[in-house]
Amino acid sequence: MQVGIGLPTPIPGVSGKLIVDWARKADEGPFSSLGSIDRIVYPNLEPLIAFATAASVTKRVRLITTVLLATTRDTVMLAKQAASLDVLSNGRLTLGLGVGGREDDFRATSSSFHDRGKRFDQQLATMKRIWAGEPVSADVGPVGPTPVQPGGPEILIGGYSPAAMQRVGRWGNGLILGGSANAAQAMQLYNAAEESWKANNRSGKMRFVGAIYYGLGPNAKEHAGTYIRSYYSFMGEGAEFIVNSMPDSPEAIKSVMQMYTGINLDELIFWPCIPELDQVDRLAEIVG
Repeated sequence: MQVGIGLPTPIPGVSGKLIVDWARKADEGPFSSLGSIDRIVYPNLEPLIAFATAASVTKRVRLITTVLLATTRDTVMLAKQAASLDVLSNGRLTLGLGVGGREDDFRATSSSFHDRGKRFDQQLATMKRIWAGEPVSADVGPVGPTPVQPGGPEILIGGYSPAAMQRVGRWGNGLILGGSANAAQAMQLYNAAEESWKANNRSGKMRFVGAIYYGLGPNAKEHAGTYIRSYYSFMGEGAEFIVNSMPDSPEAIKSVMQMYTGINLDELIFWPCIPELDQVDRLAEIVG
Protein backbone atom coordinates (compact mmCIF):
# COMPACT_ATOMS: atom_id res chain seq x y z
CA MET A 1 0.00 0.00 0.00
CA GLN A 2 1.30 3.43 -0.95
CA VAL A 3 1.08 6.29 1.55
CA GLY A 4 0.45 9.93 0.68
CA ILE A 5 0.36 13.08 2.78
CA GLY A 6 -2.00 16.02 2.52
CA LEU A 7 -0.92 19.60 2.15
CA PRO A 8 -2.07 21.82 5.03
CA THR A 9 -4.08 23.93 2.57
CA PRO A 10 -7.40 23.71 4.48
CA ILE A 11 -5.91 25.07 7.73
CA PRO A 12 -6.60 28.82 8.10
CA GLY A 13 -3.59 31.11 8.07
CA VAL A 14 -1.05 28.81 6.42
CA SER A 15 1.62 30.66 4.47
CA GLY A 16 2.81 30.17 0.92
CA LYS A 17 6.27 29.36 2.28
CA LEU A 18 4.89 26.49 4.37
CA ILE A 19 3.11 25.02 1.34
CA VAL A 20 6.32 25.19 -0.71
CA ASP A 21 8.51 23.75 2.05
CA TRP A 22 5.94 21.02 2.83
CA ALA A 23 5.68 19.99 -0.83
CA ARG A 24 9.46 19.84 -1.25
CA LYS A 25 9.94 17.79 1.89
CA ALA A 26 7.16 15.37 0.92
CA ASP A 27 8.69 14.94 -2.54
CA GLU A 28 12.02 14.04 -0.96
CA GLY A 29 10.40 11.55 1.43
CA PRO A 30 8.58 8.22 1.18
CA PHE A 31 5.21 9.63 0.13
CA SER A 32 3.37 8.71 -3.07
CA SER A 33 1.07 11.75 -3.29
CA LEU A 34 0.22 15.19 -2.00
CA GLY A 35 -3.48 15.56 -1.17
CA SER A 36 -5.71 18.60 -0.75
CA ILE A 37 -9.22 19.05 0.69
CA ASP A 38 -11.75 21.45 -0.84
CA ARG A 39 -14.23 23.93 0.62
CA ILE A 40 -15.66 27.22 -0.64
CA VAL A 41 -17.11 28.97 2.42
CA TYR A 42 -14.01 28.62 4.59
CA PRO A 43 -10.63 30.43 4.72
CA ASN A 44 -8.74 27.57 3.04
CA LEU A 45 -6.44 27.78 0.04
CA GLU A 46 -8.01 26.75 -3.29
CA PRO A 47 -6.67 23.25 -4.09
CA LEU A 48 -5.80 23.58 -7.78
CA ILE A 49 -3.98 26.87 -7.27
CA ALA A 50 -2.08 25.38 -4.34
CA PHE A 51 -1.20 22.38 -6.51
CA ALA A 52 0.17 24.66 -9.23
CA THR A 53 2.58 25.97 -6.61
CA ALA A 54 3.42 22.46 -5.40
CA ALA A 55 3.95 21.22 -8.97
CA SER A 56 6.65 23.84 -9.52
CA VAL A 57 8.79 22.59 -6.62
CA THR A 58 8.25 18.81 -6.91
CA LYS A 59 9.25 16.19 -9.44
CA ARG A 60 7.96 12.85 -8.21
CA VAL A 61 4.86 12.89 -6.00
CA ARG A 62 1.39 12.86 -7.55
CA LEU A 63 -1.09 15.63 -6.81
CA ILE A 64 -4.50 14.32 -5.73
CA THR A 65 -7.61 16.29 -4.78
CA THR A 66 -9.26 14.48 -1.87
CA VAL A 67 -11.85 15.59 -2.98
CA LEU A 68 -12.64 18.61 -5.16
CA LEU A 69 -16.24 19.88 -5.13
CA ALA A 70 -16.80 19.63 -8.87
CA THR A 71 -20.43 20.81 -8.82
CA THR A 72 -19.51 24.20 -7.34
CA ARG A 73 -17.36 24.95 -10.40
CA ASP A 74 -17.94 25.78 -14.06
CA THR A 75 -17.38 22.57 -16.02
CA VAL A 76 -15.37 23.93 -18.93
CA MET A 77 -13.11 26.03 -16.71
CA LEU A 78 -12.55 23.07 -14.39
CA ALA A 79 -11.59 20.89 -17.35
CA LYS A 80 -9.19 23.58 -18.62
CA GLN A 81 -7.64 24.15 -15.19
CA ALA A 82 -7.17 20.42 -14.64
CA ALA A 83 -5.60 19.94 -18.07
CA SER A 84 -3.29 22.90 -17.43
CA LEU A 85 -2.23 21.49 -14.07
CA ASP A 86 -1.66 18.09 -15.67
CA VAL A 87 0.68 19.76 -18.18
CA LEU A 88 2.49 21.80 -15.52
CA SER A 89 3.02 18.71 -13.34
CA ASN A 90 4.01 16.51 -16.31
CA GLY A 91 1.05 14.19 -15.86
CA ARG A 92 1.02 13.89 -12.08
CA LEU A 93 -2.57 15.03 -11.42
CA THR A 94 -5.30 12.80 -10.00
CA LEU A 95 -8.74 14.34 -9.61
CA GLY A 96 -10.71 13.04 -6.67
CA LEU A 97 -14.16 14.50 -7.33
CA GLY A 98 -17.40 14.64 -5.37
CA VAL A 99 -20.79 16.35 -5.45
CA GLY A 100 -20.39 18.19 -2.14
CA GLY A 101 -22.78 18.34 0.78
CA ARG A 102 -22.67 21.88 2.24
CA GLU A 103 -25.44 24.09 0.87
CA ASP A 104 -23.55 27.29 1.73
CA ASP A 105 -20.78 26.32 -0.72
CA PHE A 106 -23.40 26.19 -3.47
CA ARG A 107 -25.09 29.45 -2.49
CA ALA A 108 -21.70 31.18 -2.52
CA THR A 109 -21.01 30.03 -6.09
CA SER A 110 -24.59 30.47 -7.36
CA SER A 111 -24.71 26.74 -8.06
CA SER A 112 -27.79 24.58 -7.78
CA PHE A 113 -27.64 22.24 -4.79
CA HIS A 114 -30.61 19.92 -5.27
CA ASP A 115 -29.71 18.66 -8.76
CA ARG A 116 -25.98 18.41 -8.11
CA GLY A 117 -25.86 14.66 -8.75
CA LYS A 118 -27.37 15.01 -12.22
CA ARG A 119 -25.06 17.92 -13.00
CA PHE A 120 -22.04 15.94 -11.79
CA ASP A 121 -22.79 13.19 -14.30
CA GLN A 122 -22.99 15.82 -17.05
CA GLN A 123 -19.73 17.39 -15.88
CA LEU A 124 -17.87 14.09 -16.03
CA ALA A 125 -19.08 13.43 -19.57
CA THR A 126 -18.19 16.95 -20.73
CA MET A 127 -14.72 16.93 -19.18
CA LYS A 128 -13.93 13.58 -20.78
CA ARG A 129 -14.89 15.05 -24.20
CA ILE A 130 -12.80 18.16 -23.63
CA TRP A 131 -9.71 16.18 -22.59
CA ALA A 132 -10.15 13.98 -25.69
CA GLY A 133 -9.92 17.10 -27.86
CA GLU A 134 -13.57 17.00 -28.96
CA PRO A 135 -15.69 20.16 -29.42
CA VAL A 136 -17.57 21.35 -26.35
CA SER A 137 -20.79 21.53 -28.36
CA ALA A 138 -22.11 21.95 -31.88
CA ASP A 139 -21.27 25.66 -31.88
CA VAL A 140 -18.22 25.70 -29.56
CA GLY A 141 -14.89 24.23 -30.59
CA PRO A 142 -12.28 22.24 -28.63
CA VAL A 143 -10.79 23.61 -25.41
CA GLY A 144 -7.15 22.99 -24.64
CA PRO A 145 -4.52 22.35 -23.53
CA THR A 146 -4.07 18.65 -24.25
CA PRO A 147 -3.37 16.81 -20.98
CA VAL A 148 -0.14 14.85 -20.65
CA GLN A 149 -2.11 11.82 -19.45
CA PRO A 150 -3.97 10.36 -22.46
CA GLY A 151 -7.69 11.02 -22.04
CA GLY A 152 -7.07 13.40 -19.16
CA PRO A 153 -6.18 13.12 -15.48
CA GLU A 154 -7.02 10.02 -13.50
CA ILE A 155 -10.47 10.42 -11.88
CA LEU A 156 -11.44 8.99 -8.51
CA ILE A 157 -15.07 9.29 -7.42
CA GLY A 158 -15.70 10.23 -3.81
CA GLY A 159 -18.88 9.54 -1.85
CA TYR A 160 -20.85 6.92 0.01
CA SER A 161 -24.15 6.74 -1.88
CA PRO A 162 -25.25 4.08 -4.39
CA ALA A 163 -25.14 6.79 -7.08
CA ALA A 164 -21.48 7.46 -6.30
CA MET A 165 -20.66 3.77 -6.62
CA GLN A 166 -22.39 3.70 -10.02
CA ARG A 167 -20.34 6.68 -11.19
CA VAL A 168 -17.10 4.84 -10.46
CA GLY A 169 -17.98 2.23 -13.07
CA ARG A 170 -19.18 4.73 -15.66
CA TRP A 171 -16.65 7.53 -15.35
CA GLY A 172 -13.94 6.90 -12.77
CA ASN A 173 -10.62 5.14 -12.52
CA GLY A 174 -11.41 4.24 -8.95
CA LEU A 175 -13.01 5.06 -5.60
CA ILE A 176 -11.80 7.45 -2.91
CA LEU A 177 -13.17 7.41 0.65
CA GLY A 178 -12.65 9.78 3.55
CA GLY A 179 -11.87 8.83 7.12
CA SER A 180 -15.47 8.29 8.22
CA ALA A 181 -15.52 4.78 6.73
CA ASN A 182 -14.06 1.98 8.82
CA ALA A 183 -12.44 -1.00 7.13
CA ALA A 184 -15.64 -3.06 6.92
CA GLN A 185 -17.68 -0.16 5.52
CA ALA A 186 -14.91 0.72 3.07
CA MET A 187 -14.83 -2.83 1.79
CA GLN A 188 -18.62 -2.87 1.30
CA LEU A 189 -18.43 0.34 -0.72
CA TYR A 190 -15.52 -0.98 -2.76
CA ASN A 191 -17.48 -4.12 -3.60
CA ALA A 192 -20.47 -2.04 -4.71
CA ALA A 193 -18.25 0.12 -6.91
CA GLU A 194 -16.57 -2.97 -8.33
CA GLU A 195 -19.98 -4.35 -9.36
CA SER A 196 -20.56 -1.17 -11.36
CA TRP A 197 -17.04 -1.44 -12.79
CA LYS A 198 -17.74 -4.95 -14.08
CA ALA A 199 -21.26 -4.07 -15.29
CA ASN A 200 -19.74 -1.34 -17.47
CA ASN A 201 -17.19 -3.82 -18.90
CA ARG A 202 -14.25 -1.86 -17.54
CA SER A 203 -10.86 -3.54 -17.88
CA GLY A 204 -7.96 -3.50 -15.46
CA LYS A 205 -8.04 -2.99 -11.70
CA MET A 206 -10.20 -0.32 -10.13
CA ARG A 207 -8.16 2.02 -7.92
CA PHE A 208 -9.00 2.13 -4.21
CA VAL A 209 -7.83 5.15 -2.18
CA GLY A 210 -8.58 6.21 1.39
CA ALA A 211 -7.84 9.27 3.51
CA ILE A 212 -7.72 9.95 7.25
CA TYR A 213 -6.71 12.82 9.53
CA TYR A 214 -3.58 12.65 11.67
CA GLY A 215 -1.53 14.68 14.10
CA LEU A 216 1.76 13.78 15.80
CA GLY A 217 3.89 15.10 18.63
CA PRO A 218 3.21 16.49 22.12
CA ASN A 219 -0.45 17.39 22.73
CA ALA A 220 -1.30 16.44 19.15
CA LYS A 221 -5.02 15.97 19.73
CA GLU A 222 -5.25 19.36 21.43
CA HIS A 223 -3.46 21.15 18.59
CA ALA A 224 -5.29 19.24 15.85
CA GLY A 225 -8.64 19.73 17.57
CA THR A 226 -8.50 23.49 17.05
CA TYR A 227 -8.58 23.07 13.28
CA ILE A 228 -10.99 20.11 13.17
CA ARG A 229 -13.56 21.80 15.43
CA SER A 230 -13.41 24.88 13.23
CA TYR A 231 -13.66 23.03 9.92
CA TYR A 232 -16.46 20.77 11.14
CA SER A 233 -18.27 23.30 13.34
CA PHE A 234 -21.52 22.52 11.52
CA MET A 235 -21.32 18.91 12.78
CA GLY A 236 -21.48 19.73 16.48
CA GLU A 237 -20.51 16.62 18.48
CA GLY A 238 -19.50 14.92 15.24
CA ALA A 239 -16.37 17.07 15.22
CA GLU A 240 -15.39 15.63 18.61
CA PHE A 241 -15.69 12.13 17.21
CA ILE A 242 -13.22 13.04 14.44
CA VAL A 243 -10.80 14.52 16.99
CA ASN A 244 -11.01 11.52 19.31
CA SER A 245 -10.64 8.93 16.53
CA MET A 246 -7.67 10.66 14.87
CA PRO A 247 -4.40 8.66 15.09
CA ASP A 248 -1.91 10.71 17.11
CA SER A 249 0.99 8.35 17.82
CA PRO A 250 3.32 6.13 15.80
CA GLU A 251 1.50 3.08 17.14
CA ALA A 252 -1.89 4.44 16.09
CA ILE A 253 -0.60 5.36 12.62
CA LYS A 254 0.82 1.86 12.15
CA SER A 255 -2.45 0.31 13.31
CA VAL A 256 -4.44 2.34 10.77
CA MET A 257 -2.02 1.39 8.00
CA GLN A 258 -2.28 -2.28 8.93
CA MET A 259 -6.08 -2.10 8.95
CA TYR A 260 -6.26 -0.63 5.45
CA THR A 261 -3.55 -2.90 4.11
CA GLY A 262 -5.80 -5.75 5.19
CA ILE A 263 -8.52 -4.66 2.75
CA ASN A 264 -6.07 -4.15 -0.14
CA LEU A 265 -6.26 -0.38 -0.23
CA ASP A 266 -3.99 0.90 -3.00
CA GLU A 267 -3.13 4.19 -1.31
CA LEU A 268 -3.82 5.91 2.02
CA ILE A 269 -3.58 9.70 2.30
CA PHE A 270 -2.92 11.19 5.75
CA TRP A 271 -4.53 14.63 6.06
CA PRO A 272 -2.55 16.93 8.39
CA CYS A 273 -4.26 18.88 11.17
CA ILE A 274 -1.22 20.71 12.58
CA PRO A 275 0.40 23.31 10.28
CA GLU A 276 3.98 22.62 11.36
CA LEU A 277 6.66 21.29 9.01
CA ASP A 278 7.78 18.67 11.53
CA GLN A 279 4.51 16.81 10.81
CA VAL A 280 6.02 15.70 7.49
CA ASP A 281 9.17 14.37 9.18
CA ARG A 282 7.22 12.65 11.96
CA LEU A 283 4.97 10.82 9.51
CA ALA A 284 7.86 10.01 7.15
CA GLU A 285 9.76 8.35 9.99
CA ILE A 286 6.81 6.01 10.59
CA VAL A 287 6.04 5.34 6.93
CA GLY A 288 9.58 5.16 5.59
